[in-house]
Amino acid sequence: MQLLKHWLTPPLLATLLWLGLIAGEVGIHPGTAGATTLDQALVAYLPPGNAITDGQALLRYSLPIDSKDLRKIQEDLEGLSQWLRSKRWAPMRGDVQKVDRLLSRRREAILDTVSAADRDRASTLLDDLQAGLIPMFEAIENRDKSAVQRLRKSLLQTIGSLEALMVAEFPFEVPAEYSMLPQLKGRATVAFETTKGTVTAIVDGYSAPVTAGNFVDLVQRGFYDHLPFIRAEDNYVLQTGDPVGPDEGFIDPKTGEYRSIPLEILVKGETEPVYGNTLESLGRYLEQPVLPFSAFGALGMARPESEPNGGSSQFFFFLFEPELTPAGLNLLDGRYAVFGYVVEGKEVLEKLSQEDSIESARVVTGLENLVQPQGV
Repeated sequence: MQLLKHWLTPPLLATLLWLGLIAGEVGIHPGTAGATTLDQALVAYLPPGNAITDGQALLRYSLPIDSKDLRKIQEDLEGLSQWLRSKRWAPMRGDVQKVDRLLSRRREAILDTVSAADRDRASTLLDDLQAGLIPMFEAIENRDKSAVQRLRKSLLQTIGSLEALMVAEFPFEVPAEYSMLPQLKGRATVAFETTKGTVTAIVDGYSAPVTAGNFVDLVQRGFYDHLPFIRAEDNYVLQTGDPVGPDEGFIDPKTGEYRSIPLEILVKGETEPVYGNTLESLGRYLEQPVLPFSAFGALGMARPESEPNGGSSQFFFFLFEPELTPAGLNLLDGRYAVFGYVVEGKEVLEKLSQEDSIESARVVTGLENLVQPQGV
């Protein structure tokens, strides 16, 4: 079967330990003979700041927009989580005041980044944001942690809706060699009905249009209905998508051929994904994907270990384990494609095992963003 064959094998586990758990050092232990240039680079490298471990935040940051004002507002609201953990109410109040000032002073500049057709909707969302700050100030004054968490989540959802309006068009063209594959030119929401309950994920075509398009197409075909989970490793990975029969992927009924998709990874700071190669094989060891394996419930595309372009239908939910796979130092990043994140039903995902299955998978929203190849 197409599995993550090297997933947490002893060598990889040992490497993970070297990369983040031994005395806080990264790479080869000091004094070890034969350290390579890569090893030395890793020793000197630590990811700046705190890695983002919230899938919804990663999805917000990955939208291809150019609004420094709204990004600053988002950053301040996202950052409230660190003050909440330490119960530091004064800096929390200060960050919310910054948001309030930015919304007042930069309102027109923010609206200018939205199309004329969406301006009224964007204006309403900005009104909602400003109004939502009033109860936020009250919750902070009362030192009500649960209320701050609830209000922060609501404000960030509004931010996400506003940022979505800023995406004027799909930001790049997929290489012509993959034009025979479905593409997702935007996002879609998929609901999985499992034997333990419902799990909902957002699939991101802005970062991985071919991987996401292939997946949404298979969901729409009912391919994943009644498929079991074929691999379940506690705290690490939950995999499915292996059809009944001799085939290990999707056979297109129109062509009778196995549909394979390329490895597809969008790197931070770049406008188009890298296709067909791991970042490791390209020598880009320290570059980070826009969609990393740093959040519980990341959707990853499985493939044969030696075939970057051998993925088809099998995918996995990554069950983030911070002790063994520290955020920002995850060795799956750059080797496997992430194409979305679970946004609801994480408590259900935690309960699923190899004894369970997907009863059905349905596209809830975003099917209009699925673009089929010509003639399909």
